[in-house]
Amino acid sequence: MTVRRIFGGESGIHLTLIDPDEQAPEEAGEIAFEAMEGGSSGIMVGGSTVSGQEVVDKTVEEIKQQTTLPVILFPQDTSGLTGRADGVFFMSLLNSRDPMYITGFQMRGAPVVKRLGLEPLPMAYLVIEPGGTVGYVSDARPIPREKPEIAVSYALAGEYMGMEYIYLEAGSGADNHVPLEMVGAVSKATDAEVIVGGGIRRSVDARKLVEAGADIIVTGTLVEDVGNVRKAVSEITSAIKKDG
Repeated sequence: MTVRRIFGGESGIHLTLIDPDEQAPEEAGEIAFEAMEGGSSGIMVGGSTVSGQEVVDKTVEEIKQQTTLPVILFPQDTSGLTGRADGVFFMSLLNSRDPMYITGFQMRGAPVVKRLGLEPLPMAYLVIEPGGTVGYVSDARPIPREKPEIAVSYALAGEYMGMEYIYLEAGSGADNHVPLEMVGAVSKATDAEVIVGGGIRRSVDARKLVEAGADIIVTGTLVEDVGNVRKAVSEITSAIKKDG
């Protein structure tokens, strides 16, 4: 079954993001298991400053051994790719000043994705203020929080170029999540799946984001900072189910 079919038709999906540089592969597997028990629909693996393919490969291997969830790569460049995963968010950071993040790394990575047999999930990646580490590393021009119309324009551009997912990223560990008004505006303007990540720590905030129009909620720093991953994820997954 493809990753698309696993997500297809659902609303209020939660993905747990695991940065392979933040813990040993064995611990990453344990975190993924707890996230699965908490109701997460899949595991994303990636980070802004991943140290190498070997650590990504071992991390995904441990996650696959300890869970039955699909593993989706969230790579900064080709070093974040491994054939052990199920799919990859094949993304273009549309509001970067650096063309490598728009089409350069994609050109380098496409043959690797093909060779590894990974399912590509085409995605427009938009960095919203404050942007965090990813905004700095990728030389992004973060979209101002009070300018939802700019996010809409980028989202439509991504959709018209064939991208199936729009990711609104406030940055890992951001003090505040993407504004609800911006999420709502993008959701209404596009038929693509809207993913929101960064600064989401409370279940009530996750619920509001889904009500505003988010299809998929991503949390990463949350599982790094809490002692009980299963409980933290369960609170969010219970809150974001639209029929819940």
